[in-house]
Amino acid sequence: LEIAIDDTGIPLRPSILDRVHIEMGKDEPDLNLLSRVISADVALSGGLISIANSPYFGFHGRVRSVNEAIMILGLDVACRAISGLILRKLFPVTITMERFWDASSSIARLSGWLAQHPEIGIKLHASDAYTFGLFRDCGIAILLNRFPYYHEVLVQANAEKILSFTQVEEIQCPTNHAVVGGLLAQSWWLPEEISTGIRLHHEYEILQASDSTLLPPATRGLIAVSQFAEHIFQHHTGLSKSEEWSKSKDVCLQLLEIEEDVLQRIYEEAAPVLAKYD
Repeated sequence: LEIAIDDTGIPLRPSILDRVHIEMGKDEPDLNLLSRVISADVALSGGLISIANSPYFGFHGRVRSVNEAIMILGLDVACRAISGLILRKLFPVTITMERFWDASSSIARLSGWLAQHPEIGIKLHASDAYTFGLFRDCGIAILLNRFPYYHEVLVQANAEKILSFTQVEEIQCPTNHAVVGGLLAQSWWLPEEISTGIRLHHEYEILQASDSTLLPPATRGLIAVSQFAEHIFQHHTGLSKSEEWSKSKDVCLQLLEIEEDVLQRIYEEAAPVLAKYD
């Protein structure tokens, strides 16, 4: 893991995550200490409060402080949220990267919302779905930063109708974004079902297999929800177009127990979720 992280340019786990995990391991975590540590970074504290106030948590703007955000989200979810906020800050600010992170944030919000939708037939926690949507494609950001030619590879992978996305990457790169993202999730202490799902989210054959030992039901659900969320994002915005929904649609709808005749209604209901929240 250490060699792969060094060779691929995967960012090292931030020290603040170590501090959070130390507190999580205590019988009585010191939330005030964590609040002070997080509040020292204005962008981090503001981002955490914004996430706590996002629609799928259902508090509608009531959270006003880092302490309240931690109390509402819980240490585990707060830690994941902090991870996502820090990850974005570690990369150069470019138009391409800003668009990428905006798309990831939108897909994460849609994933959290879909996890609670009454039409979805699989049980998932909104916080897990949000985390998965946020980190699912983080390997793309790492490879864009690591290999100058990766943008062209990305264009080809998005347009490919037969080969899998990761197969296109591996033709020209020493690795693929799913493996890199899975390594980051593992080294940043995200839950195993999330890191495994990130590593396998383009392996639709495994998603179709009935053997739950190959992929636990929760991980299957996270992959399916995020694929559907990405499709909804592309449907509404016309951005980040790819052929992934055409490859995964049948198995995702089957796993989520969604009939095609309700898709249009879900598209319409999802539109407000895509709107920015303060």
